[in-house]
Amino acid sequence: MANTPQAKKRIRRNAARAEINGARISRIRSFVKKVESAIEGGDKDAASVALKNAQPELARGVARGVLHKNTAARKLSRLTKRVAAL
Repeated sequence: MANTPQAKKRIRRNAARAEINGARISRIRSFVKKVESAIEGGDKDAASVALKNAQPELARGVARGVLHKNTAARKLSRLTKRVAAL
């Protein structure tokens, strides 16, 4: 257990940040799942709209530090390829 006030504060801060970052990752996953479900449904228009909505969310995740930039780029590239194949 932490003894110093600084370490105790760091524990509180880390817990708060983990909650915020978890919500951000969950939001990103929701947007990605919307794209994937539209792709599975075979609806190219809905998939492309969902992809356009997911792209800034992925970029925001990178900017906020919850996603690595290459991870976001890879996800976006694969989704874009799948939408174009419809």
